[in-house]
Amino acid sequence: MKKILNLILLVLASLSAMPQAPRAVPPVSPQVNADNSAIFRFVAPNAKEVFLTGEFLKEKQAMAKDAAGIWTITVPNIKPDIYPYAFVVDGIQVADPNNTRIFANERFKFSLVDVKGSTPLVHAVKNVPHGKVTYRLYKSASLNTTRQLLVYTPPGFDANAAKKYPVLYLIHGGSDTQETWTKVGQANLIADNLIAEKKAVPMIIVMPYANTRPAPMAKFNDEVVNDIIPFIQANYPVLTDQPHRAIAGFSVGGGQTMEVGISNPDKFAYVSAYAPYPETAEFREIFADWKPDAAKLNKQYKLFSFSVGTEDFLYESTKKNMEMFKEKGVKFESLIVPGGHTWMNCKLYLATTLPKLFK
Repeated sequence: MKKILNLILLVLASLSAMPQAPRAVPPVSPQVNADNSAIFRFVAPNAKEVFLTGEFLKEKQAMAKDAAGIWTITVPNIKPDIYPYAFVVDGIQVADPNNTRIFANERFKFSLVDVKGSTPLVHAVKNVPHGKVTYRLYKSASLNTTRQLLVYTPPGFDANAAKKYPVLYLIHGGSDTQETWTKVGQANLIADNLIAEKKAVPMIIVMPYANTRPAPMAKFNDEVVNDIIPFIQANYPVLTDQPHRAIAGFSVGGGQTMEVGISNPDKFAYVSAYAPYPETAEFREIFADWKPDAAKLNKQYKLFSFSVGTEDFLYESTKKNMEMFKEKGVKFESLIVPGGHTWMNCKLYLATTLPKLFK
């Protein structure tokens, strides 16, 4: 046994003495420069073509390969914001393997590039007190399973103190996840900054996972009312009356926001739909032959609002929804801005909504 051990040690010693080939240093990607340009790099020596695609580009751009097999492109003058991007390698879209910031989504995989610019934006990390984002598990009796949600608690939050907080329930888009509002939408940082500037009141923000499939999506309404709200009220010092509860959401989550908010006006005083998707069976069932008591709703809602970009593929349907509510006498506010169905706009929608809540 001792001879075998000595032989193993001898072999290991000889291997360690052999010259080691230097490890290739992965390229920096993305490299964001002070002039708001960014360099993107991708290692693929055997690829025939590589393109860069991203929401800061009008169309995908071809990248150039050097002798080492590294494909590179420099994009100048990017408007400061956080953007999703990816590489298209011989027709296959892939995220940037050298970037740890990934767009939280179940269907597609984009990386994220943060072009900060010279003036900090509302979603930037600033020298202000910061809240905390906590991952929580709860029992969903509506779906007969355990589910996850994220909870933002504001700066100075003390679960044992006497202070109680209003709550915003914030819903993600169709193939997004419970992490998208923080990892892409920077909801926690937007709240931190607006609270520090005294433009928004300290609040708790709850970000649930809104996809209920294979159960019907209508189950999300039940889950919010019967499972999520009770869980938050049992575990956090929150105000439990209707004037201190809000709901907002983007895309499919915007449609769910309307479904939950309209179905439960006794529970939500603030309902904000961001480019709401209206083509679900649940949405059509609620609003196809909707006959509201407009006068009662107008008294119950402190804020009912729509936000959408003029280039959003849901712009026309959002206008039709607004016209429907107008015809039925339900009062609402609207925010119409340039741009498409993007999380760049979504951050703007949230930053516009938060100062209007719980005032």
